[in-house]
Amino acid sequence: NPTSGKILLNGKNIVGLGERYRNLLGYLPQHFGYYPDFSSFDFLLYVSALKGLDEKAARKKSKELLEAVDLSKESKHKIKTFSGGMKQRLGIAQALLNRPKLLICDEPTSALDPVGRKEILDILLAIREQTTVLFSTHILSDVERICTDVAFLNNGVVGVQGKLSDIKTRYRSEEYQLETGNDTDMLILQQTFPNMQQIGRNQLVFCEGDYTVFDILRFIAGKHIALLKLERAEPTLESLFMEVVEK
Repeated sequence: NPTSGKILLNGKNIVGLGERYRNLLGYLPQHFGYYPDFSSFDFLLYVSALKGLDEKAARKKSKELLEAVDLSKESKHKIKTFSGGMKQRLGIAQALLNRPKLLICDEPTSALDPVGRKEILDILLAIREQTTVLFSTHILSDVERICTDVAFLNNGVVGVQGKLSDIKTRYRSEEYQLETGNDTDMLILQQTFPNMQQIGRNQLVFCEGDYTVFDILRFIAGKHIALLKLERAEPTLESLFMEVVEK
């Protein structure tokens, strides 16, 4: 039982209401527990029984989910032979057995290699069309790839929350990055616009407060400078998170 506070699901406080609302949830913990000598299919039947599902419906749903998470060919294999990514895919399958309205995942990709991470993220992308997915992670590139809404937590307090696109717009940088085709053109720009800073080979950055984009483009066109790229520097989630923490 919570020491304080409340949990709202579909606008209702579910604290103390038990199974009725628990049945609306699916859960994948960071360290997913399983029986190593079970096959993946038998394990899903076991979890289905724990969730009170009808056996006939459980068999049908288990086959569907193993197909969805690309484990149908391994349905009779023992779980102890699975890779980390396969175990996480099975973990997502068991969390979806009861067709939850809300799927909660705790660090679902933290211990996986790049291939395993991509597999899990692809599954989460697919199932978010059917259910709300809430997951915690410190891998911010995963958030940028699949999330529509985010919340930054700092010492247990929500610092920033909202649509990912809105947050990026709110914290949009005033910096622009450009890249020239050669060193000579880069030096010409630096001499004419001394507040430009070099950040890489033939790459410069400048603030909108120092020079307007139109002034830069007019000069580049007049001098026939080979311009490879000019773009506004989009804030990364990492930079946004650090800004929230530092406040």
